[in-house]
Amino acid sequence: MDLFDLNNNEYDAKPLADKMRPNNLDEFVGQKHIVAEGSLLRRAIKLDRLGSCIFWGPPGCGKTTLANIIASTTHGNFVKLNAVQSGVADVKKAVEDARNALKLYNKKTYLLLDECHRFNKTQSDSLLPAIEQGTIIFIGSTTENPYASMTPAIVSRCRVFEFKRLSDADILGALEKALTSRKGLRAYNAQVDPEALSHIAHYAAGDLRAAYNALELAVLTTPPQSDGKIHVTLADAEESIQRKSLSYSEDTYYDFLSAFCKSLRGSDSDAALYYAFRLIEGGCDPMLILRRLVVHSAEDVGMADPNAMVVAVSALQAFEKLGAPEGLIPMSNAIVYVCEAEKSNSVIVAMEEARRAAREVRDDNIPAYLKDSSYGDREAKAQRANYKYPHNYGGWVEQQYLPDSLKDEVFYRPTGRGYEKKVEEIRRAKGIKKGASQERDKRE
Repeated sequence: MDLFDLNNNEYDAKPLADKMRPNNLDEFVGQKHIVAEGSLLRRAIKLDRLGSCIFWGPPGCGKTTLANIIASTTHGNFVKLNAVQSGVADVKKAVEDARNALKLYNKKTYLLLDECHRFNKTQSDSLLPAIEQGTIIFIGSTTENPYASMTPAIVSRCRVFEFKRLSDADILGALEKALTSRKGLRAYNAQVDPEALSHIAHYAAGDLRAAYNALELAVLTTPPQSDGKIHVTLADAEESIQRKSLSYSEDTYYDFLSAFCKSLRGSDSDAALYYAFRLIEGGCDPMLILRRLVVHSAEDVGMADPNAMVVAVSALQAFEKLGAPEGLIPMSNAIVYVCEAEKSNSVIVAMEEARRAAREVRDDNIPAYLKDSSYGDREAKAQRANYKYPHNYGGWVEQQYLPDSLKDEVFYRPTGRGYEKKVEEIRRAKGIKKGASQERDKRE
């Protein structure tokens, strides 16, 4: 197959991502935590015993690809619908066809529903009986958290597999394979500089489809040299993925990021702004800075000013909607707010102490009056009736909530700074003494 044949072949019209789509589990890229040899999902696919499931993860991480592999390795029919384009009528037809195939030919039907979180309750209800009766084996694919975005009745009948963003190494390996594969770009005789491949792999941000698209664009738009070879440089890669290479070394990048974080913690808004824009001007994604800002609003400001997290999250969402340069304004606003806010790490300390106790103590002897009162014998229900409903006592009443082995533990101790002064006042008014104004050596 030469270049002329490729350009005149219907196959060539397909995007590189589609051409390089794996046909079996051995070719599948990434997600070792769910498709590794011996894993539950891999065994179920090989034995053709897969039940209804939901694939949840970011774009370009292999959800649809794995569903297609399941289709090619099982002996059942495979129907693919998109929740955006399909309605109740489409679902009913697929279910009816599946029922006939099962009845007449004893053949299972796998129904892949892309963007399944977009199904409303009526559409979901039309699927529910077929899933329950085993008429179809449902495979939902979604980028949204199914526990929050989908009908609970559907989710409870499916096993949820969470897909992770692909690593740079996973994507780099796939790109290198695409350059040498006959079904990929081998016919173009392209030579791509290592730094160009690494740049595409990194800025694809875990999305293999985006990486394939960028590589294909770079190869197809770079004119051949006199020897007929296509030479793709870092500059070509930057244009194809629309991101500039960092203008500093990897070590310096992490130094700038560390300086930004410590400036936030140290309440120096001038320094934090400088390091943020030094990172951005050097090629760093502003979303990375905004994500760090959200974390530090909780870690270093915390309960001293709970509004800091609201401002930081709002800035992140604003940038997602606006992009640069307009989105940099709310980002700067949030940086200044987090810097100038009172600081307290009391919540982080409380979290670590509670996590330690949960791991080491593991006391499941919950006080009887805190347990669910809808089951148990008469005596158990009587004990559970001793619960004091706080609203009957003005909003708060003293009673033990922790198990006996932890009843005197104190995890959260307000520092007395910012809003935590008010927390202390509220506790004093209730007569709660535990944890008030106690400083810890740890991380304070």
